[in-house]
Amino acid sequence: MTDSNQRNPSLSTPVSDEMAGEPAAPTAEQTAEQTAEQTKAPKKESFLGNLLINIIIPTLILTKLSGDDWLGTKWAIVVALAFPLLYGLRDLLSSGKVNFFSALGIISILLTGGISLLELDAEYMAIKEAAIPGLLGVATMASLYTRWPLVKTLIYNDRILDTDKIARALNRNGNTAAFDRTLMHTSWMIAGSFFLSSALNYILAKIMLVSPPGTEAFNAELGKMTAMSYPVIFVPATVILMFALFFLFRSIGKLTGLKLEEIVVQQ
Repeated sequence: MTDSNQRNPSLSTPVSDEMAGEPAAPTAEQTAEQTAEQTKAPKKESFLGNLLINIIIPTLILTKLSGDDWLGTKWAIVVALAFPLLYGLRDLLSSGKVNFFSALGIISILLTGGISLLELDAEYMAIKEAAIPGLLGVATMASLYTRWPLVKTLIYNDRILDTDKIARALNRNGNTAAFDRTLMHTSWMIAGSFFLSSALNYILAKIMLVSPPGTEAFNAELGKMTAMSYPVIFVPATVILMFALFFLFRSIGKLTGLKLEEIVVQQ
């Protein structure tokens, strides 16, 4: 009996574990799977939380708490902008690296606060609102002439698509050059969405900000402009980005012969 157990320890080990009251140790394969799941992808941001911190709370503070009975005009701006500012800084710290878009968002918030607290003319605010997405559009086009086009950061990256499989299929079909042209066209679409946002930002700021800076009315207008920026600016720009995404995916399918489910990274 002793010899049998020694020759086949798998017969005796489960009994020993149960008697000892201890669960069986995970196998190497199970440990690898658990580690892969823990490091697979960063936690997705909550859309509702993002909207609440960046739009709703600042809007309510600026429109409702700017009076002398509450925070006052200057402190209302400081408190309102602290929410998106701290949110952006948290994103930078949690990612462990400087993200171009997050950094630009933080700069935009600081400029908004600076222009408001210094009580500069509202024209500066309109220029700032137009400049941020305008710079993104210029950066998108300029990046086409570098080794790191922004379209690969935004859409064509290995977090969304199986780029290695796509590259192999393109090379096999002799369509690599055609795909480079597709990426260029997609980049122009993305740049167009930024330029549209730039124009709409400027128009919205000119229409909404009519009161003198440093007044309760100006703060209320700034809050309303923040709230209006979502439907007026974000929605049209998102429609263009979605069209660019559809164009890119359809082109990849034609040039590689692969189906959508074969190229999208499974989450």
